[in-house]
Amino acid sequence: MSSSVVGPRVLLRRLREVMAEPEAAQERLDKIVVLIAANMVAEVCSIYLLRPDDMLELYATEGLNPGAVHETRLKVGEGLVGVIANEMRPLNLTDAQSHPAFAYRPETGEEIYQSFLGVPIMRAGHALGVLVVQNRARRRYSEEEIEALLTTSMVLAEIAASGDLDDASAATRQIRAPVRPRHFEGLALADGIALGHVVLHEPRIEIGNPIADNMPFEKERLTSGLAELRSSIDDMLSRSDVARGGEHREVLEAYRMFAHDRGWAEKMYEAVATGLTAEAAVERVQNDNRARMVRITDAYLQERSHDLDDLANRLLRILTGHTDTAATGELPKDAIIIARSMGPAELLDYDRDRVRGLVLEEGTQNSHVAIVARALRIPMVGQATGVLDTVDPGDPVIADGEAGSVHVRPPLDVEQVYSEKVSFRAKRQAQYAKLRDVPAVTSDGAEVSLLINAGLVVDLPHLDEAGAEGIGLFRTELQFMIASAFPRMTAQMEYYRNVMQIAGARPVVFRSLDIGADKVLPYMAQSKEENPALGWRAIRMALDRPGLLRLQIRALLRAAEGRTLKLMFPMITEVEEFKRARALVAQESEFLERHGHPLPGKVELGAMIEVPALVWQLPALLPLTDFISIGSNDLCQFLFAADRGHPRLAGRYDPLSPVVLKVLHEIVQLASKHNVPVTLCGEMAGRPLEAMALLGLGFRAISMAPAAIGPVKSMILSLPAEELRNELLELIDLPDHSVRPQLAAFAAKHNISV
Repeated sequence: MSSSVVGPRVLLRRLREVMAEPEAAQERLDKIVVLIAANMVAEVCSIYLLRPDDMLELYATEGLNPGAVHETRLKVGEGLVGVIANEMRPLNLTDAQSHPAFAYRPETGEEIYQSFLGVPIMRAGHALGVLVVQNRARRRYSEEEIEALLTTSMVLAEIAASGDLDDASAATRQIRAPVRPRHFEGLALADGIALGHVVLHEPRIEIGNPIADNMPFEKERLTSGLAELRSSIDDMLSRSDVARGGEHREVLEAYRMFAHDRGWAEKMYEAVATGLTAEAAVERVQNDNRARMVRITDAYLQERSHDLDDLANRLLRILTGHTDTAATGELPKDAIIIARSMGPAELLDYDRDRVRGLVLEEGTQNSHVAIVARALRIPMVGQATGVLDTVDPGDPVIADGEAGSVHVRPPLDVEQVYSEKVSFRAKRQAQYAKLRDVPAVTSDGAEVSLLINAGLVVDLPHLDEAGAEGIGLFRTELQFMIASAFPRMTAQMEYYRNVMQIAGARPVVFRSLDIGADKVLPYMAQSKEENPALGWRAIRMALDRPGLLRLQIRALLRAAEGRTLKLMFPMITEVEEFKRARALVAQESEFLERHGHPLPGKVELGAMIEVPALVWQLPALLPLTDFISIGSNDLCQFLFAADRGHPRLAGRYDPLSPVVLKVLHEIVQLASKHNVPVTLCGEMAGRPLEAMALLGLGFRAISMAPAAIGPVKSMILSLPAEELRNELLELIDLPDHSVRPQLAAFAAKHNISV
């Protein structure tokens, strides 16, 4: 066996012996650098660790001036050591001082050394420090030596993460026992404020001992783990809903190809051969992959790297036996779930009585889990980049779903401010609760119908809690999003029947399946589109795949036995599309009647006005409809040609622009002329000032999130609607960016709560 393999194994064994000795951490670090230098036949070995202030500090050295220890510091990105930490890849130089990034530190005495090899000390894809060896003579270190140093550096990372170096390593304090408060700015995805303690959705996998005692046994464990991983993917592909083919199967086939990739497996076996345990070997290769991911710009290659990363996580969980999320364990009473990403079904697995908030490193306003969080009234913040690296289970944390802020280990004064804010919100909600049974009538006698948007059965208790008159928008696609397979007709029928039974005599407007764009079903792959919001989605997909729509229509018709079924179709762009959808309803009604199935007492069909082109077709469309509903989110997005989820455009255009208000006013006038009821069910309806403008335009039915009913009703009760109408109609012809200031002034003048 070559020295390149024996060397690291001998070194790993000696490192473990050193770490077992009852010595102070600094003494152990000093012994470690001596061992590494001797093993690598190097004149210098140095360990730099990352401090909480993002400075790399020299913590131990053999060969450099001992007085430089704890004195020499470099920023991430500064000097050769800083470059390695920043780029998370090895640097192998025959003449270190000629490198443009070389930063001379006179206190180290390193000017006499020419050759340089440095590798990142990494854990979970993040650099904790840098391990360096140097020699006087110019030489290029071999691939075997690089591999040996990488293996050693990984063990150092695991030692640091274990907490054994708490008295010496600032990097350890940052990971294992962070004490500094941290503040993150993200996106507000679900309203509310939560104070509680951190629960990691996927508990960190702790590799207790990275050094193998029995390499043949570790090789067998790796072989067994890979076999189980591959078998689980094969089982996934053999499921009936996947086996019939399609793009979703192609994606999973590619995933299986990576799981069977020989190169990936060989790298892990090679890491085991250097003396690592099976799980340490997997993490070693995963670290290399994550370091490459940072440098990849090609979207396709990035996605493939994410596949490998996910496979490594799956394999680690198989090897360690940690296959469950935190939802299956014991939760604190004030759990705030922290995760990189999460599916809607995973959130529903948690005990609702114990979850106070949700924080994700990813996530958008329209992500499926955000929709579920809003339905469950769980405050949620997304795009809190880096939060996972700075929290430990049990840390106190505040999730501000109003401002999109996350406070980890908040100072006492910050915690007190938020406690007072939560208390104030609770009192305000109690005031709104008193209005629950008060009719929504303006001060000059205009009656307004306040409805809620829903999409899950867990939404339905909000009907009574909020005092809503019905459901103005029931998003049927959420049932499909949280399912692991396409819901059968019977399951759909029972679901819709349950919704209508809970709603009782109150109306429910079902929206037909609206998938595509940002709403992708986990079991139905969708081809990549340049502009998905403008692509193959909603009614466009449904009409191209009429079997899906017909199945849903049949389930709705059977569920509404003897009742009134109100069904609307999303993303209608041309009158012909509505005619085709209406024809499918007639076809399914005839089929059910022919086979002796009871039918609804009445069927009312409507169209969603989301595409601007449809506004100028309303004279032809309205006579064909029983009602219409305006989706103001998409309508505004398309009017301004601005992605509403884009962080740089989120506040650029105002829904209270005269342009938007003028279009909405035209729709209301045309609907009134044709005696067709019209409702608005976008985000505008749930904001008191925007809702005030809608009432001024003539809307008398608006649908919103349940939590918005109280504030909007409070506004309505003090609103002189006719006076506002007269003033507003003079504003909608202005060329202004927004009439928000004028509306706020009107509200202040009349003491209207907005």
